[in-house]
Amino acid sequence: MLVLRLIAESFLFAWKALKSNVLRTILSLLGVTIGIFAIIAVFTLVDSLEKNIKSSFDFLGTGVIYVSKWPFTPEGNGPYKWWEYWRRPTPSLNEYKFLNANLHSKTAIAIYAAKGNTIIRQKSNSIGQIGLRGAGEGYDEIFEINLSNGRYFTPDEVEGGRNVVILGHEVALSLFPNDRDPIGEDVKIKNLKYKVIGVIKRAGQSFLGTPSNDYTVIIPYNSFRKLYQTGTGMWNELQSTIGVKGNGFDLGLVELENEMKGLLRGRRGLRPTEKDSFALNRPEAIANAISGLFDVVGIAGWIIGGFSILVGGFGIANIMFVSVKERTSIIGLQKSLGAKNYFILFQFLFEAVFLSLIGGLAGILLVFLLTFIPFGSLEVVLSVKNIVLGLGVSSVIGLIAGIVPAAVAARLDPVIAIRSNG
Repeated sequence: MLVLRLIAESFLFAWKALKSNVLRTILSLLGVTIGIFAIIAVFTLVDSLEKNIKSSFDFLGTGVIYVSKWPFTPEGNGPYKWWEYWRRPTPSLNEYKFLNANLHSKTAIAIYAAKGNTIIRQKSNSIGQIGLRGAGEGYDEIFEINLSNGRYFTPDEVEGGRNVVILGHEVALSLFPNDRDPIGEDVKIKNLKYKVIGVIKRAGQSFLGTPSNDYTVIIPYNSFRKLYQTGTGMWNELQSTIGVKGNGFDLGLVELENEMKGLLRGRRGLRPTEKDSFALNRPEAIANAISGLFDVVGIAGWIIGGFSILVGGFGIANIMFVSVKERTSIIGLQKSLGAKNYFILFQFLFEAVFLSLIGGLAGILLVFLLTFIPFGSLEVVLSVKNIVLGLGVSSVIGLIAGIVPAAVAARLDPVIAIRSNG
């Protein structure tokens, strides 16, 4: 009951202090407002950028390890040693079959290869600059191919290299305009007929413009190998990649990675002293590199906003010292009626925190208005985490700025304070 009365009285005094000189209070709180705006705006933009960029790499799948020749990021702490990586052999179909037969920690495995700048034709219609993918069995489980119409390849179609094809959304629209149903129709790839068995749902363009399935055409891996030679030559662009999806309970895919590394080293006959002749890539490696970059930007936001908040803290301290001086006689009267020092201290501390929170809320409101400004494909969202952070920083600034004036008020002698003219 006492605590509620303290809060109510402190709130009342803070509100009176705010109304007594609105212009002075607004100017004093401007530093806190600008500081909170700068910090929360930077963190909101950083979080939004990070989220949009990471979503741009969704095409790599989640919870997957890729066996490849080239690593996504430098191995170890040194530079990207391309002169070592280019000598590595390309993952082969036989290695895929070996892993498929011996891996116990997997939930799905697939081999695939890709070719860019492919032209697809359907009678008089054609579309170029298309990404052609040769996908093995299990590819749809690793990359979660969402079909709007039709089906994925059967095991027989993959194994037999049948001439069947799955079209991306935009490819289907270009080849079959006027809402024609492409299922069962034929298209030509390198003058060979392929029957359409599926159409992928529209994904739209990502923030970074990374590849999406909208402009992709997928055919069985063995059919792809009839069109293009894969896995030969150190500089051959048509190198195969093996993707392996792990179990959900395998945290960090540690068990899967260790098992894959052991099997591949044994398969390739590597001695214990020899380095790996393959890369086990994870999409998280790219995400971690991005997060590290944005951490630096976040520190810059703290520095920029910190100076403004420092000025705002001095402004709140100034308001509180003036408030103590104006209410000296009231403080003396309260003490003479039995008010304890902690009551006076709490009263002024609450007032300082309340004033600081007003400045912080104003800054957060400005950031919220910022989210309504269009930034192209960048979607800016003010998260609950950043709102709580802004309010927390405001509270701490108010507490620090108000502690000295509150302590001065609490230590006033009641007799001297009552005699004061305020």
